[in-house]
Amino acid sequence: MKKNEQTLSKPLVVMLLASLCCLLWGSAIPFINLGYRYFGVTSSDTATQILFGGCRFFLAGLLTILFESVAQKKPALPKKTSWGNVVKLSLAQTIIQYVFFYIGVAHTASAKGAIIQGLQAFTSILIACFLFRSEKMNALKWLGGFIGVAGVVIVNWTKDGFGGGVSFIGEGFVIISMIASACSTGLIKKFGQFDSPVVMSGWQFMLGGAVMAVCGFAAGGRLGSENPMAYVVLLYLALLSAVAYSLWAVLLRVNPVSRVAVYTFLQPIFGVILSLLLVDRNSDAPLLRYAAALAMICVSIAVVNRGQRQEEAKISGSASSEKA
Repeated sequence: MKKNEQTLSKPLVVMLLASLCCLLWGSAIPFINLGYRYFGVTSSDTATQILFGGCRFFLAGLLTILFESVAQKKPALPKKTSWGNVVKLSLAQTIIQYVFFYIGVAHTASAKGAIIQGLQAFTSILIACFLFRSEKMNALKWLGGFIGVAGVVIVNWTKDGFGGGVSFIGEGFVIISMIASACSTGLIKKFGQFDSPVVMSGWQFMLGGAVMAVCGFAAGGRLGSENPMAYVVLLYLALLSAVAYSLWAVLLRVNPVSRVAVYTFLQPIFGVILSLLLVDRNSDAPLLRYAAALAMICVSIAVVNRGQRQEEAKISGSASSEKA
């Protein structure tokens, strides 16, 4: 393993960089809602929502490629054999994920949507273990995942159960988006072994963003505002995607999915805090319920991490026995 890869596999480095990614992603939902407000996008204007997302991701990809080209001192292009992987990654990570995400966010409360996304951590682990088979599941990973799921159940529970508090086009679409995102985590891990994960992220963003923007515009979406803050928010959303996904892709290249993906449980913590501060300040948010859910998510991080260490120790022990 190269020196820089050894650094990126250190637990403290993984924790800090993965937490930074989740802080940036956690800010996405409240800032998307701010963007809708500044651009005057209504919850029923699906075409403009998709156009907004397309502009964001095309710009994110462009910035990623420009930054990487400057760093490499040459055009940042994927290998000829990687273009098919770029298309697959773009379909899962940008097009499917964010078409559902942008529509879902417009039909659900910011804080609730952020916590639902916390399911992505457990889903990513399940997909890595059972679909891509890049690692093994164990009892602690199951336990940690179920604790995280329980946190999601708590935050969505009302006095009438789930009735009236959940809609397919709202929370349902956010969950579909989350599953697509979890699949993209496995794809990044797989494809990143053959090409630069940063370059692939940049190009898949540009491709996916262009598809979303063209579809949104063709469906009648229009984007414009006299408020300069609208474009500041759009630029911030593009930058957070460029930075967070590039860092995340690099971490996944040199670490097991479980070690990195478990920190996705932090995303709703940041999302809830920022949502309540920026968007839902006047809402009657069930703070105690949110606090309980977030506490359970923190516990799940610790349990899944312990499960991953247990699995690595077992593999290490088996290797030592074979050598003996």
